[in-house]
Amino acid sequence: MGFTRRDFLALAGVGTLAGIAGCTKPEQKPTEDPGNGPQGSQVDLEEFKDLALDEGAWRYDEDNDVYYQLGLAYCKSPATKTYESLAVFVPGKYFSAEKNGDTYRCTVDEKAVVGGFTPSTAPILMPVNTGTLSPQTSPTAYSYDGLAPFMQAGCIYVYAGFRGRSAGYDTASGKNELYPGGSPWPVVDLKAAVRYLRYNAGCLPCDASRVFVFGFAAGGGVSAVLGSSGNSALYAPYLESIGAATHDAKGAALSDAVFGSASWCPVTSFDEANAAYEWAMGQYSAEGTRAEGTWTRRLSQDLAGAYGDYVNEMDLRLSDDTQLTLDVTDGDAYAQGSYADALLSVIDDSATFFVQNTAFPYTYTPQRLTEPSFPGDPNLAATRASEAAQAPVATDADAGAATGAPDTGATESGEAAPAATDGAAANGSTGTAAADASVDSTLPSGLTQVQSTIYDSAQSYFAALNEDYVWINYNRSRQSVSVSSLRAFSEHLRPAERPASPYDLPDRSSRLNQLFGIGEESTLHFDSVVAGLVKANADAYAALADWQPDYETAWEDDLEKVDSLKTGMADRVAMMNPLYWLSGHYEGYGQADVAAHWRINEGLFDTDASPCAALNMSLALGKYDGVADVAYTPVWGQGHVLAERSGSAVSNLVQWVNSCCGIA
Repeated sequence: MGFTRRDFLALAGVGTLAGIAGCTKPEQKPTEDPGNGPQGSQVDLEEFKDLALDEGAWRYDEDNDVYYQLGLAYCKSPATKTYESLAVFVPGKYFSAEKNGDTYRCTVDEKAVVGGFTPSTAPILMPVNTGTLSPQTSPTAYSYDGLAPFMQAGCIYVYAGFRGRSAGYDTASGKNELYPGGSPWPVVDLKAAVRYLRYNAGCLPCDASRVFVFGFAAGGGVSAVLGSSGNSALYAPYLESIGAATHDAKGAALSDAVFGSASWCPVTSFDEANAAYEWAMGQYSAEGTRAEGTWTRRLSQDLAGAYGDYVNEMDLRLSDDTQLTLDVTDGDAYAQGSYADALLSVIDDSATFFVQNTAFPYTYTPQRLTEPSFPGDPNLAATRASEAAQAPVATDADAGAATGAPDTGATESGEAAPAATDGAAANGSTGTAAADASVDSTLPSGLTQVQSTIYDSAQSYFAALNEDYVWINYNRSRQSVSVSSLRAFSEHLRPAERPASPYDLPDRSSRLNQLFGIGEESTLHFDSVVAGLVKANADAYAALADWQPDYETAWEDDLEKVDSLKTGMADRVAMMNPLYWLSGHYEGYGQADVAAHWRINEGLFDTDASPCAALNMSLALGKYDGVADVAYTPVWGQGHVLAERSGSAVSNLVQWVNSCCGIA
């Protein structure tokens, strides 16, 4: 079963582009040299002059001392004016300004200091403001809401629009032509935005080599790809097709590498995402599409085994150079070995940190975030509401409702909330039910919370978790915690709430099937591991329930398709996988400029994705030359949210950026 592009398309609002003129400051601050771009006399020095930022077009928020420009096209030949532009927000102290009607002509005040930064050291922060790879509209209006932490810290904040997981129609142009979307266009657009900023670095008060990107869920995956794929040749034809800047006005090559990447609950590494989900979670479920007698149960088990083979080929290593592997076992697929031990150690350490740093009584409230709400676009809520109204009803794959869990409320996008079993015993036998399942109108957009439970003590908390049998051990004297097995952890705290092979579904109805669609073929299969299993086991699968004859060739046929630039499916999948450049398992290893600084947070109770993507990234980064630091923080007691052990996500992000830039 396939879906047309229009079935999924939520038409975007009209965007406008502000006028742009020449940037006159003579010196561009240094950026990383990609080493493969045009240089000096070999290039047309005026080729990208239309991308020069107009120093006389700044607007000013006097109340909050912020200069800003909206609607700045970051490429010469945008496929869609609605998305391929950006907004820049600058702390007012960085500029000396001359008023000219409604706008200001600004020059950089090199002596200014904001927070711990000066105009020559200030970093640029760019959000990837989607958890589901919906397109990000470039702001058409200004609001200071949410910008204060960034402005007060002395950061330059850039909100760049980009295309999302699907092709679409550009209402701003009035043309009824489909612009390309899906992989790898979200990454391509953001790379073009980075190059634009470096092209105009001479008239922006910043160190343009210090670009930080951050995102949540699939947006966190995009942040990770931007961090790992700097100046990768794979994107060159795509960047060329939209007229992204390749060199500055002096002929120096422009880099799209970033300085730091931050992500919460990253959903990424789609070549093995289905296998990882089944290994860590799916193989322990016997409900929904994993029920006995179904072909998808057999597929789930086969995918779990395939993930074991993948890990054993990856050469993942701990800091002491111990190689991580998985062992063939009777019963559960590859459930033992040093890789499984490493994951259990992560879980144990996180639980131990929780019990050592949590004051009891403790209130546990399961929450799930669909879309983040990073600042920059005051029309974001209205845009999302409009898109949700035009979008089709979410499938089980998108809603995470495959297990038959009770309906416990819905997010603003129509997705089901997690069951109360997501994270702690919720039957009230050793705790007090504090609230009914509900959507709290005071919560951030897209955030759902369900029944809260209060635990009087650590003993009552762990007793509740062990209600059916003892699987998690709490040592009160040592204040330490250990989990008996990955099966027990999954069954109690991280169950498989998505269907078997959740990201590449048999009927092609998942969001990632959209991501790898092409033109009017809006959803396509993309997982070569599933394709191989279907080809090898078609006769066995066909003897089981729910098999359809057309499945036999569906994956193989889709994997042969190419996009508008004649790129095959394997490369399109690679271009959304940070490990492609970080692991020697892949051909792209060592073929890109990798960010020096990384922050990866995940909620350990996240049922939307396996714990493997974040773990594998942290392991690969830890052994990659040139990576200065990796802050990997699994958070006990939190699920698919902006998971933090303490404090707020934004304040912790800003503090991390400061530390990466040498500011205590």
